[in-house]
Amino acid sequence: MKVGIISFAHGHAHAYASSLVGINDVTIVGIADDNEERGREAANQYKTTYYNSYKDLLNQGLDAVIVTSENAHHKEHAIAAAQAGAAVLCEKPIAHTVKDAEELIATCEEAGVLLQTAFPVRFNEAIKRAKARIDAGEFGDIIAVKGTNRGKNPGGWFNDKQLAGGGAVIDHTVHVVDIMRWVLKEEVQDVYSEIDQHFSTNDIDDTGVLSFTFESGVFATLDCSWSRNANFPTWGDVTLEFIGTEGTLKVDAQAQKLDLFHKGGLKYDFWGDNMDDSLVRDFIESVREKRQPSVTGTDGLRALEVAIGAYASAAKGEVVALRGNERERVSP
Repeated sequence: MKVGIISFAHGHAHAYASSLVGINDVTIVGIADDNEERGREAANQYKTTYYNSYKDLLNQGLDAVIVTSENAHHKEHAIAAAQAGAAVLCEKPIAHTVKDAEELIATCEEAGVLLQTAFPVRFNEAIKRAKARIDAGEFGDIIAVKGTNRGKNPGGWFNDKQLAGGGAVIDHTVHVVDIMRWVLKEEVQDVYSEIDQHFSTNDIDDTGVLSFTFESGVFATLDCSWSRNANFPTWGDVTLEFIGTEGTLKVDAQAQKLDLFHKGGLKYDFWGDNMDDSLVRDFIESVREKRQPSVTGTDGLRALEVAIGAYASAAKGEVVALRGNERERVSP
């Protein structure tokens, strides 16, 4: 299988490329990046060809493309890949506006190519086991959920609203909202948020607390802030607490770790499963088997809608209703 990567602007690009290298019968045909130094360095590291233009890369007859560019360029790059006949794994959020996300999804459908949203947390073993236990009815009916996705400010273009579409809220809301939708099998109905800037020198939102309601009345909260300081031993966290009528389940996606205390400070050593690797392998298998992706473009759109709704809520100071029952259901 011939695979290309468009841009190494996003840090996840290295994780995805490392996974591709380890998959049998997969070749990274090339890496396209408008930042030549970054692109050539990545191409050398993964022993492939560097392309200054993504169009030149797409002319190589690729089977699949991974898009890890800045959020504002996802639509352009993913649509170009789809029109070239390549399946697409698109970094989250799949776009920085709902309109762009809808156009991207429609183009992939018209081209008949697979579009998968990069939500690796679905492939975390602790999250999968939590879903299985909830599906089995062990905790009764879920009535409320509390989530966190607190991290560090990634810096660079993540602090440029034109390239990122926002700050912490658009960056960290989508992961946990997707997991909640996936577990509950329903859509978010409305959202209320408080968004501010407390930790960054850049003009960007770095704190956000969201409250939202699902169609059945399940109530959820999410802290999606970039509240971890530079000396914090890891990038952040993903935690979920599901409150049911028959019990409560707490899950920490990053808990498989060792804390090493030494004179240089605390070192975080993660030893658990590699959810980025599982995401990429699932994408490749979906392309090979010509089956529907485990995480669809619509999944990416629904999570994005919540983030966009949160910004609207903070601006208005009121609850914002999201689109209603005409939406497609969450994928199983």
